[in-house]
Amino acid sequence: MAGAARVLSVASEAVPLVKTGGLADVAGALPAALAGQGWDMRVLLPAYRGLADRLTGPQTIWRDADLFGGKARVLKGTLGGVMFLLLDAAHLFDRAGGPYSDAGRDHPDNAERFAALSWAAAELARGQGTDGWSPAILHAHDWQAGLAPAYLRYGPEVPVRTVMTVHNIAFQGIAPADKLAGLRLPGWTYSADRVEYFGNISTLKAGLVTADAITTVSPTYAEELRRPDYGLGLEGVIASRARDLHGILNGVDLAVWSPERDPAIIPYSAKSLKGKAENRAALAAEFGLSPADGPLAIVVSRLTDQKGIDLLAEVLPEFISAGGSLAVLGAGDPALEAAMRQAAERWPGRVGVRIGYDEALAHRMFGGGDAVLVPSRFEPCGLTQMYGLRYGTIPVVAATGGLNDTVIGATPASLSARAATGVSFHPVDKTAFAGALRQVSRLYADRSGWTSLMKRAMKAEVGWEAPAARYADLYRSLLP
Repeated sequence: MAGAARVLSVASEAVPLVKTGGLADVAGALPAALAGQGWDMRVLLPAYRGLADRLTGPQTIWRDADLFGGKARVLKGTLGGVMFLLLDAAHLFDRAGGPYSDAGRDHPDNAERFAALSWAAAELARGQGTDGWSPAILHAHDWQAGLAPAYLRYGPEVPVRTVMTVHNIAFQGIAPADKLAGLRLPGWTYSADRVEYFGNISTLKAGLVTADAITTVSPTYAEELRRPDYGLGLEGVIASRARDLHGILNGVDLAVWSPERDPAIIPYSAKSLKGKAENRAALAAEFGLSPADGPLAIVVSRLTDQKGIDLLAEVLPEFISAGGSLAVLGAGDPALEAAMRQAAERWPGRVGVRIGYDEALAHRMFGGGDAVLVPSRFEPCGLTQMYGLRYGTIPVVAATGGLNDTVIGATPASLSARAATGVSFHPVDKTAFAGALRQVSRLYADRSGWTSLMKRAMKAEVGWEAPAARYADLYRSLLP
């Protein structure tokens, strides 16, 4: 493709190579989605331990003799039809643990590790790769890539435009001020209108103030970020860039999340729901549940206060007494993990819990659950509720962020208009959540009405076609 149709996407994780959260799903899905819009996207990731061995046809396209303390190179290769670029720097990425931490503690040199990723991205954007490929757009994701737009802006001028996407503003890439020179940032950039953040450095802020355009992962979240309770100290920066801010919903991979073709479940569709009941019975057996007359709800989530799991523990007694059952898959806060285990002990046969994460089990849960609970206090976009829609597993969501943008709550008006696709509640507290669960139980008791609700949910547009078109339009608007 012509140079004007090239995008370098820079992220810390992407499926199918490495995943800890929704960022990986988005970074992994965008290349194929944008190919249909005429854009050639490559994805630059760190070469965490073992990743380079998974590429097909790897070749070195860039080297650095001293990248933040050691030798580095960028490998180019394919996987799953996507062209990946891996920053192979053993001193930074070949280590035990996850991408960001080991044994529950952040890697102490995370600032340097992801500065190296951003530096390599900027070098490739400047055309330093040996294969002759250079992008028109550099697209940076979250704080880990926040310095990439900054390195381009603060270095020699190049005709490359930049986009910064905020997937979750709660993670801001904070580093001590005395690391400024070590992160290869000029001294004059340490100011309130550049990278300084309450006496420290914020790599996310660096990206927000230097990128040509900013996106976040839902229209509602884009509005919420202008408020102190959501902007978390960066609301002023967001407000100052309001004209350059775009809320673009994420999508889900309809080939992977498809009840008609999912190898992990018995197939079913909106036209033939028989398999759904069979999956429900199998899920109950897997979790040791004997569901009563009420709905079998699922939770597939990090177990944190942000996800509202503390509220779940409070509303469970009423939900269980009303006939509901619950299957939980997730990990996170030790206290909340313990609360979920205690719930399973208190209500054997009605609550089942698996601590950890299992992708195949998640598919089986969406295939067999009646409702998926997403009581998040804030949720930039959320993919869980989209999976629920796709599988006819009715989302029960807090009316925030992308949850608000993707689920049409069941109200008298939306039910009468046959438009509802889920249940939503506000504010995000115990009282409202309990009320939402009571509504779920009432809706579930009307079997024909529940079936209609399931079918509408399954027809909701949650794929990448519309989001990819919006990204393509944004990219085009930035070009000369």
